[in-house]
Amino acid sequence: MKNCEYWIWLQRTLGCGAGIDDIINYYGSARDLYQAGKNDWLVSGIFTASQIKKLSQFSPSESGKIINDCQRNNWEIITPDDDCYPPLLRQICDFPAVLYADGDTDLLSDELFIAMVGTRNASTYGTRAATVIAYQLSKAGLTVVSGGALGIDSASHTGALNADCKTVCVLGCGLGTDYLHENEALRHEICRSGVIITEYPPFTPASRTTFPKRNRIISGMSLGTVVIEAGERSGSLITARTATEQNRDVFAVPGDVFASSFNGANRLIRDGAKPVFTARDIIEEYYYNYPDKLDIEGSDIPLSNALQQNSIPMGNVQSTAVKPKAKKSENKQKEEPKPVLKPMPETASTNARAVYEAITGETDFDTIAEKTALPVHAVLSGITELEMYSCIETLAGRKYKKL
Repeated sequence: MKNCEYWIWLQRTLGCGAGIDDIINYYGSARDLYQAGKNDWLVSGIFTASQIKKLSQFSPSESGKIINDCQRNNWEIITPDDDCYPPLLRQICDFPAVLYADGDTDLLSDELFIAMVGTRNASTYGTRAATVIAYQLSKAGLTVVSGGALGIDSASHTGALNADCKTVCVLGCGLGTDYLHENEALRHEICRSGVIITEYPPFTPASRTTFPKRNRIISGMSLGTVVIEAGERSGSLITARTATEQNRDVFAVPGDVFASSFNGANRLIRDGAKPVFTARDIIEEYYYNYPDKLDIEGSDIPLSNALQQNSIPMGNVQSTAVKPKAKKSENKQKEEPKPVLKPMPETASTNARAVYEAITGETDFDTIAEKTALPVHAVLSGITELEMYSCIETLAGRKYKKL
C-alpha cells in the first residue's frame, strides 16, 4: 500500500485543517500511526475519544477512488513524505496531510514564496498596485502565491504571468470543481505557467468554511504576506493574522484613508505591518538570506511612478520615467501617419482581448464595459493587463486608447 493512502486516510478522518503536527511528531508518519492501532492511540493521550472513533471507522484502502480520480485527470497527490512538499508549509502546526496539484509541482519545493491577498471588489488603484508589485517581485526571484479569486488575487497572478514567471494558486475547493467560472482562463494559464494546489479532495465544493482553512496554506508556505486593499472584515485580514501566528512577515500597501476598502490594510500598518511603497520594501527582508536567488536591483521604483507610467518600468528608472506628456504633445502635430499598433502577446487573456477589441480611438470605461458585456472586475483586469503589455494608454476621464 502506498504512503499517500495513509495520508489520505488521516486527512479524511480528522478533516482538512486539523492540527496533526503533534500526531506526526509522536508517530513519525501516517503509516506508522495507522499500524500502531487503536490500543496505542488510546494510551498515547494525543487523541480525543471522538478522534479515535473516526480513525477506527475508515481504512487507508478506501482512498482508492480519490487516487483513481487524480490519475484519470493527471492530478498529482503530494504528501509530507514527498520532496516537492512546500518546506515552509511543513513547519506549521496544522500543515495539510495531502495536497492535490495541477501543474508544475517541482515549483513547490522552493522556499521563495510571497503571498499576495486583498479584496475581490478591487479598485483600479488596488488592481494596478497588485499587478505592478507581483510583476516586480516575480522579476526579482520571488514566486507569488494567491487564492485565484477575483480582484487582487487575479491581479497578483496576472502580474507574475506578465513577468513570464510562475505563480501558485491555492484553491478553497477541490480540483475539477466548477468554481468561479469567470476565472477559468486564468486558472488554465496558471496550470501552464505554475501550479494550482488544494488540500481538498477532487470535486469538493467550496463553502464558507473552506476558505479560512485555505488561507493558512497561502500564508504558511510563504515567507511573508502582502495585503492590498482590504476592508475591516476582509478575509485577507484572516490570512494576515494567520501569517503572524505562523511567525511570517506581514506587509501592507497603504491606501486612501477616506475609502473603507482600505481600512483593513491601513490598520495593519498601524499595528506593525511593514508599509510597501516599492517592491524593494519586501525584497530587502529576504535578500541577505538569499543573495544568490534574489535580484534587488531596480526594485526601488516607487509604485506611484509605475502607476503614472501605465506600464512596468524596465531597466533604468530615469530612462523610463522621463517620457511624459510634454513630449507627446510636441510630437502630436508632426505625427501625420497613423502609428502601427503594438501587437498583443499570445499569452493575453480572453478578457484583455475583448477589452482591446472594444477600444476604438479614445474610449471611456462605460463604453468598454457595454461593448464587452463583461463584469466590471473583468474589464478592470483586462485594462490592467493591457497596460502591463503597453498596448493601451490611460487618459483623463477614465478613457483609454490603443498604443
